[in-house]
Amino acid sequence: MMGVAGCGKSSVGMRLAEALSLPYQEGDDLHPQANIAKMSKGTPLNDDDRWPWLDRIGEILADHATSGIVLTCSSLKKAYRDRLRAAAGGKLAFVFLDGSKALLTQRMGSREGHFMPTSLLESQLATLERPDEEAGVVVVNIDNTPEMIADLAIEGLKRLV
Repeated sequence: MMGVAGCGKSSVGMRLAEALSLPYQEGDDLHPQANIAKMSKGTPLNDDDRWPWLDRIGEILADHATSGIVLTCSSLKKAYRDRLRAAAGGKLAFVFLDGSKALLTQRMGSREGHFMPTSLLESQLATLERPDEEAGVVVVNIDNTPEMIADLAIEGLKRLV
C-alpha cells in the first residue's frame, strides 16, 4: 500500500491483508525514533532519513517474498519503489491510493493520535512521483469506503497476475 499521508494506507491495508489471508505490517511502525520525532515537529523527512527505513521495509519484504505480506509505505519516489522491488526480488506489487488534496487534508485533520501533522501533506505531495505508468502498480481512487477501496485493489491486483 503506497501513497501520501492520509490516503488510507493503514485502514485499507488491514482490510486487504484480511481479505487475502496475508500478514499485515504497518510501515510507520518501522520508522526510527529520530524520523518520528522529526515528523512530529512538522519537519519533512529527506532521502537520508528515509533510506534506513526503506531498507528495514525491504528486509521484511524479502522475508515474505514467497509467502506474501501487505505492508504500508508511502513509497513517494520511483527510486524508493525500485529499491523495495530489488529487496523483494522483483516480486512486489504496489497499490497506490490516490486522492485529491482536499480529501487528504480532511482525512489527516480528522485522525487522532498520529505523529504526522497535516502541515506535512504539502511536502509529501511535492515529493510524490506518481507511479501511474509503472509496471506492477494498481491505482485506486480513495473517494470510496475503505471496504470498496480494498475490493478495487484486489480486482486490480488480480489483473497484474
